[in-house]
Amino acid sequence: MAITKEPGQKGVNWSNIAVGGIMNMVTTLGQPLEVLKTQMAANRKQTMFQAVQTVWSRGGVAGFYQGLIPWAWIEASTKGAVLLFTASEIEVATTGLGVNPAVAGLLGGMGGGIVQAYATMGFCTCMKTAEITRHKQAATGIKPPSTWAVFADIYRREGIAGINKGVNAVAVRQCTNWGSRMGFARLAEDTIRKLRGKGENEKLTAPEKILSSSIGGALATWNQPIEVVRVEMQSMAKSAERGEKKTIMNTLSYIYKENGIKGLYRGVTPRIGLGIWQTICMVSLADYVKAWVKGQ
Repeated sequence: MAITKEPGQKGVNWSNIAVGGIMNMVTTLGQPLEVLKTQMAANRKQTMFQAVQTVWSRGGVAGFYQGLIPWAWIEASTKGAVLLFTASEIEVATTGLGVNPAVAGLLGGMGGGIVQAYATMGFCTCMKTAEITRHKQAATGIKPPSTWAVFADIYRREGIAGINKGVNAVAVRQCTNWGSRMGFARLAEDTIRKLRGKGENEKLTAPEKILSSSIGGALATWNQPIEVVRVEMQSMAKSAERGEKKTIMNTLSYIYKENGIKGLYRGVTPRIGLGIWQTICMVSLADYVKAWVKGQ
């Protein structure tokens, strides 16, 4: 189902802000995959089983929900609104100019990803990663500071730049993430239509929509090196080799030197699952919700 305006509809569709916020809150059900992905990206010598053990040691099931409250919820509700609103408006504008739906999806996803990264995601993503990667101080008998205390400490020491650490990497990730997810998903939809002999304006069935989003979410993980760089830049772990000033390029170089090509793809398996889930929510299900809202 391509993103099109109803006949006679003018202006922007503000309801997409609410739809995006709500749908992205649903994606936080995948937080265990987010935690596991981040754990493996930050500790690149761990196997999947070792990563699961480490996360479990932080408090059992609760360990898999580190960073969910408040950071993931704040991030999800705001970035989803920004993403769906921006991406939808770009898709509407470009398809109206005759652009292919797959290309329109690519452009919409890229634009939405960049805007959400700088507008809402920087500090939330940084704080989620800090929560997942900071040392387990309780083991030494020290009471771990609250998440707000960690936030205040980073802000006190490094200011706005500190709590937005790695935001450029987040922007590159989100641009390629949602550009790929939406672009591949729309391309898959077009391919399924052709294989099924459906017309351009014929609706796909729910299983067909879910399949196309699953393909888009899985293929979009080609940019895993950017995600590993983002995690490393925002990690609370310190070492002389890492250096104090982390840029995208010197962090990429450090990871490659320490762990090789494999290190740049650590955590890709749980991220594939997460990518599929998020794309189903933000593309397939969001299309249905937007269509329902339009009909009210």
